[in-house]
Order: sequence, then structure tokens, then C-alpha cells
Amino acid sequence: MSTTDSPRAPAGRGLRASRSDGAEARQRLLLCALSLFAQKGFAKTSTREIAQAAGANIAAISYYFGDKAGLYAACFNEPLCGDANDLAALQDATDLPAREALRLFLLAYVQPLKQGEIMRQCTRLHLREMLEPTSQWAKEVERDIKGPHGVLVNVLSRHLGVAPDDDVHRLAFAITGLALQLFVTHDFIDVIRPSLVHDAAAIDRWADRLVRYAHALLDDEVQRRAASAQAAAFASPGTPPAASPKPSRRRASSP
Repeated sequence: MSTTDSPRAPAGRGLRASRSDGAEARQRLLLCALSLFAQKGFAKTSTREIAQAAGANIAAISYYFGDKAGLYAACFNEPLCGDANDLAALQDATDLPAREALRLFLLAYVQPLKQGEIMRQCTRLHLREMLEPTSQWAKEVERDIKGPHGVLVNVLSRHLGVAPDDDVHRLAFAITGLALQLFVTHDFIDVIRPSLVHDAAAIDRWADRLVRYAHALLDDEVQRRAASAQAAAFASPGTPPAASPKPSRRRASSP
């Protein structure tokens, strides 16, 4: 080995270690900020307090996140490693059966539950933002609420064969509510029946049940619309009654 080659390996290791240390320092700041923002809100949490909790220099916040607002925004976007835009692909999958579309939607929705305490803090952060809104609120509504809701409305409209009317939106809110209540009532579930959410397998089982519940709601809406059309046909002289509806997809047998 030449004398010029020998220093390179330590330098490479040092660079990788430096990058790793930087990523870890950034993550510590992010998680400490998430905890404090969830407890106290944006206005009552200082950057000095965050830096102290993370064991970092206060200048590190500016270095990694720009400013306090940038760090606050990162707390909404990064800890759960999810992106509501991932659901957009469901809008283009026009040949996807209703049950599979609902499965993909609900599975993506409940995946963050597997991250335990980080998920709890993110839920508290979102609830606090609802009660004490900042400029972040409008972004959250657009990305994390309107975005997924619009995807589900389009999926339901496609399988019902109708334009998105009030009843389609009502159905979408009902289906989303099935998954949303797992986040809002997680602490209660832990007290009453902790086995329902105690590990990833339990959450996957609950996701499977949610798909069944959601599909039952969709089938009921198919039946309701068919009954309404039939009643309207009987009320109009000379108009033949509507054909009996078919469910959106045959129910799978219970396990």
C-alpha cells in the first residue's frame, strides 16, 4: 500500500461518521421538538428549550430546519414517514376492484399506528393544531385531510357509477372515520382492550376488519341507491322498475 493511499480509508470513515452524526442530531432535534410541540403548542415552545432537550446547540435548528417554523412543519411531515400523496395512485387505478381499493386506502391510513409513541405524539400535535391553529393548519387541511378525502370520494364514485354527490362524500367521511377513531381513541383502547393494538399483527388484523366494515357500508349505499331509483320509477307512470342491484363486489367469506 502506498503512503498516499493510507490516509484515505480513515478519511472516508470520518466522512460517513460525520454524516451519520449529523442525521442523528437532526433526528434528535425533530423528535424532541415533536414531543414539546405536542405538549405545549408552537407559541409556548422555545427553540432554546428544544435544543436543550436534544442536547444540541440552538444554532443547529437553523442549520437543519431553517427556523422554528420550519422545524414545526417538519414535525408534521417527517416522523411517521408517510405521505398522503401516496394514495393518489388509487385515483388512476380504474380497474381496481372496490374491495382492493378500500384495502389499500385503509392499510395506508392505519400504518402509522405501528410506530407507537411517535404516533401518539403526532396525533396530539394534530389535535393541538386544530385547537390552536397556526399557519400550518391550512397546509394540513389541504394535504392530510382534503387530499385523502378526495381520493376516497373518487374511488367510491367510480364504483358506484355516479358523480360525487353529498351521499358519496357522506360515505367517504364514514369510512375514513372507521380508521380515524383508532388514532383519536388509542389511549382508551389501551385501557379497555390493549390486545387490539399491542403489536403490528394486531393492527393488521384490525385493518382487515376495517376493510370488511367499509365494504359493508359501500354495499349498503349500492342497495340504498337502487331502492331509491326503483321507488322513483314506480312513482313515474309508464316507467319500468329498476333492475335489482348487484353488490359492488361479492363479500369474501369470513375467516
